Amino acid sequence: MLNGRKVLALIPARAGSKGIPGKNLADLAGKPLVGYAIEAALESEYIDDVVVSTDGDDIAKVSRDFGAEVPFMRPVILATDTSSTLSVVLHAIEALRSDGREYDDLVLLQPTQPLRTAKDIDGALMMYYDNGCQPLASVSPVDDHPLLVRSIDNNGTLQQLLDAKSTCRRQDMPAYFRINGCIYVNEVRSIDSETSFNDNSIPYIMDRSHSIDIDEPWDLNLARYLIQNPCIL
Repeated sequence: MLNGRKVLALIPARAGSKGIPGKNLADLAGKPLVGYAIEAALESEYIDDVVVSTDGDDIAKVSRDFGAEVPFMRPVILATDTSSTLSVVLHAIEALRSDGREYDDLVLLQPTQPLRTAKDIDGALMMYYDNGCQPLASVSPVDDHPLLVRSIDNNGTLQQLLDAKSTCRRQDMPAYFRINGCIYVNEVRSIDSETSFNDNSIPYIMDRSHSIDIDEPWDLNLARYLIQNPCIL
């Protein structure tokens, strides 16, 4: 709890996955992927409850073993490749509310970003409160600067993404950031069918090394390397 407000950490972890089968239970340096999100949330100074939303019995068991709550099972209709994160969040809020559990703020933690830390979470929450509880999304510096990104038109000609000259030193290029999916913070009462977490307005800047997104086997191998070489982090 922070500033007298009750904080829920919600971890959406469905059983299916295309890129890596059973991804949320994939072994990462001796620990299942979902375990990293749970541990970071439990180590936070400000999160009151940690809840996992899943349709998988195996994920539910592992989540409970790591100390998270799984007070309900996610309906199958909300666990498909096309199910939105927003629909999962709305279902979780309503399921908890129907059990008499109300929260002021929601911290959304996807299991696919295992290198975020409790310090990242608490830093994001402090920034959220310092900005009057405006919706927050974590970001990290882009790897490829938009000034150097090109599309190819129907004539086979390179087209700039930005209407600006790219003939400047890299260190003089304006800073750009990407939504890294690690942390979203929203006031619960403001979340509705029109909410877009990626459009949250307040940025919490994270280091690239904490922002890796596990989507393909290559990402998992990179995360293993970073965990085994903590001096890089």
